[in-house]
Amino acid sequence: MVEFLTQYITWWHWIILGILFIIIEMGTGTFITLGFGIAAIIVGLLDLIIGMNFLLQTILWILLSVSIIAVLFKYFKKQPTVSSSGQSDQGLDTLGTVTEDIMAHQRGRVRFDHPVLGNTEWHATSEQSITTGERVTIKEVNGQLIKVTPVK
Repeated sequence: MVEFLTQYITWWHWIILGILFIIIEMGTGTFITLGFGIAAIIVGLLDLIIGMNFLLQTILWILLSVSIIAVLFKYFKKQPTVSSSGQSDQGLDTLGTVTEDIMAHQRGRVRFDHPVLGNTEWHATSEQSITTGERVTIKEVNGQLIKVTPVK
């Protein structure tokens, strides 16, 4: 069987197979068939240059495919975008100014120097009373309410 395949599967079969895999890759975008295609073209070129039996060609194609796919995944894998935007701990220690008096454990309003979770003005509470114009810093974010403490 191997002798039959070695006799009838020639280098150009591998090249055509590689081109077909690359064409399929254009439709899928997974990098898997691209690895198969590149490996098949390499095996075809090696078979043209040095001549190999079909079993060796197949083993080489499998090893090259796995290696190329691993390299492609390593370098082209989608990297997660890490951003603190929208996170409840984003903006802790951000400075702001009280725009509406905050009575102890009641709501007031604060305008922050830099946007916190996409907004510069927030409803805020505090454990102590804070008057308009005082500088505060964020202690905690709870949903749509920010807990602040006065800057000393």
